[in-house]
Order: sequence, then C-alpha cells, then structure tokens
Amino acid sequence: MATVAEQKNEGMGKYLVVYFCILALAALQFVIAYQNITAAQMFRRMLSVAVVEAGVAVMFFMHLWSEKRGFLLFVVVFTIFVLLAMQFGWTDSFRLTHCGGYCS
Repeated sequence: MATVAEQKNEGMGKYLVVYFCILALAALQFVIAYQNITAAQMFRRMLSVAVVEAGVAVMFFMHLWSEKRGFLLFVVVFTIFVLLAMQFGWTDSFRLTHCGGYCS
C-alpha cells in the first residue's frame, strides 16, 4: 500500500484520465441505447460495457490496483461466488409467482 507522501506525489492526472474513460464508456452506452438492434444484442452490449465500467471504477477509485494480486484475486472470486449464490432464490420466486405458493 502506498504511503501518504507517495499518494500526494501522484497528483490527479491519473484519476482524471480514469474519470474521462468512464465518461466515454457512459457515452458509448448512450450510443448503444439508440441503435436499432434486438433486445438480446442490446442487453449483451450494455452488460459488457457496464462490467468494464464497473471494473475500472473499482480498480482505481477503490484503490484495488495498488493492492497485492492475491487480495485482488480473493475479491474477484468472492464477488463471483456471492453473485452465483444469489441465483438460488430465483427458482423459489418463480415457483411462488406461477403456483401461488401451493405447488408441490
């Protein structure tokens, strides 16, 4: 982890570049939204741009780029695990909405 003196010497240049990259990705999403494509294609494109945008924001604004690679790998694996574990609730909610809770 960087010391306070090292962080002061870095300046704001890197953060401004990252900010403008995120701004460009948001503009790209705006362009994708007005294309005449199917819903599946739009979903795929929007999701991929959003994942890249979120990854850049997390890496730089949460300072994960300066952490050890082992910790970064742990954060990625844990996040994927939590997102996959949340998917177990969909089957029960599908049953409740289509059977009124009385399916067996």
